[in-house]
Amino acid sequence: MRVAVDVMGGDNAPEAILKGCIEAIPLLSDKDELVLVGDGPVIKELLSERGINDPRLVIEHTTEVIAMDDSPAISVKTKKDSSIVKMALLGSEKHPNRCDAVLSAGNTGACVAAAMMHMRRLPGVHRPGIAVTIPSFHGPVVLIDAGANPEPKATHLWQYALMGETYAKTILGIEKPRIAQMNIGSEEAKGTGVVRDTRDLIKNSPGANYVGYIEGREFFEDCADVVITDGFTGNTLLKMAEGMASSLMRALAREIANFDPNLLLQFEPIMKQLYKKHDYHEYGGAPLMGVNGVCLIAHGSSQARTIKSAVRACQEFVRSGVNNAVVKRLAEVCPPDHEQRESA
Repeated sequence: MRVAVDVMGGDNAPEAILKGCIEAIPLLSDKDELVLVGDGPVIKELLSERGINDPRLVIEHTTEVIAMDDSPAISVKTKKDSSIVKMALLGSEKHPNRCDAVLSAGNTGACVAAAMMHMRRLPGVHRPGIAVTIPSFHGPVVLIDAGANPEPKATHLWQYALMGETYAKTILGIEKPRIAQMNIGSEEAKGTGVVRDTRDLIKNSPGANYVGYIEGREFFEDCADVVITDGFTGNTLLKMAEGMASSLMRALAREIANFDPNLLLQFEPIMKQLYKKHDYHEYGGAPLMGVNGVCLIAHGSSQARTIKSAVRACQEFVRSGVNNAVVKRLAEVCPPDHEQRESA
């Protein structure tokens, strides 16, 4: 298996990204490769400093970098020798040395744009969406979309529901995932026209276990296994959840320490285990569902252990056959003529 990693993408690139790739070496078989996409001389120097000379680490040299604040559409078109664009090209089925998966912690919008431009879409997919697995006390919840499509049509959200359902079944092992829509209320009349149109499309999808609307406060209350929303709302919810989890852990530790410092020492193993379960670094990256290949987008603040986890997630995604399952599921509910009209 070949996994291409954008070494230049992310707040802590290239050092943390490359360190993560080095830590991921034990995950590789003798025939596997990690293709390190980025500034060749910089990568070689960093590897040399760490005494790493493993033939499974292959360098793909690039001369440009798309910054985190660059315009996604413009930068993908103008910076053709950037690490993100080269990474997406390696994920294309037309590339002679195609990689089985690609991974970046760089500019999310640019990753999405490059993947759509070069990897293209799976048959039947209208718009790709980012599927993030968020831990809760009742089990994992798949949130889609988490940032790829801020202004979706109803048909896009409908397909996100079906792709999220397939992901939950295939990757998380949930037999009949409950699908819910994020809304401002649970009443049928609530929400925009797009939200209500999406509701009707999901309701009429054979086999979909649709449970209706949920509000933000219900996200962690075991109401659904898959939650769909637009990319703007989804990304906001995701980052709020990350910040809330971190703040609550610190507040809990502080209160215990104030009550009894010795008690904090007793609770420390439990606190660490709880934090690990809710730490996004453990999940690595989120798949861009709907592209013709495997593209994982990691957090911009990814550390070495995030990248190691993301490489593992890439391997699991490739082996699972999720994309084939998505194509099959969409074909069951989306007639070809309808497909062509919506894709136009």
